[in-house]
Amino acid sequence: MAVEVSNVAEAKRYEARVDGEPEVAGVAEYIRTSELIAFVHTEVAPEYEGKGVGSALVRTALDEARASGLRVLATCPFFAGWIARHPEYQDLLYQSRSRVSD
Repeated sequence: MAVEVSNVAEAKRYEARVDGEPEVAGVAEYIRTSELIAFVHTEVAPEYEGKGVGSALVRTALDEARASGLRVLATCPFFAGWIARHPEYQDLLYQSRSRVSD
């Protein structure tokens, strides 16, 4: 089973399709700024659950964030859990910069 993931910027989401089929097997919705991409919702069609579609969505989205120099805010529980299990992507996570005043 081949999963193809593409960024559909006008819809603000990544879409996954399986084996060249026209129907969308899964989506990862995001909000993007010039410095940050926040992943807010991921959904995989029931017939594709457990077949690597969600992982393909996350991996592609994070690889593109890295290539674009973006920090990642994983508000979506699926993204957060996936990143927690893959330490090679944890450097992308957004860290709040709190200011200390004198």
